[in-house]
Amino acid sequence: QVSLVESGGGLVQTGGSLRLSCAASINTFLINTMGWYRQTPGKQRELVATISSGGSTVYADSVKGRFTISRGDVRNTVYLQMNNLKPEDTAVYYCNAIRISTYWGQGTQVTVSS
Repeated sequence: QVSLVESGGGLVQTGGSLRLSCAASINTFLINTMGWYRQTPGKQRELVATISSGGSTVYADSVKGRFTISRGDVRNTVYLQMNNLKPEDTAVYYCNAIRISTYWGQGTQVTVSS
């Protein structure tokens, strides 16, 4: 069982930055893949970025060059650095972990004003 707690969401203007944090209940290097997904009302949850236990990363085309996923020095934390935010980035962002089963955090709201 893995529990995930996100933090760092908020309201920011277009072009601004936010850093989301995801604290896992176990060492993230024991988790096969961790990632960030986002969802807006009426739409399916979509992948934003993932990072494997080996450090390989995958990004959605819409965030490449603007967002960076990383593991923290504290071994149970994963971050999503979001730069040059756009109104279309507005969503609830969810942390995800895959270790035998799939786990989700409760989500954190990111709102980008134009």
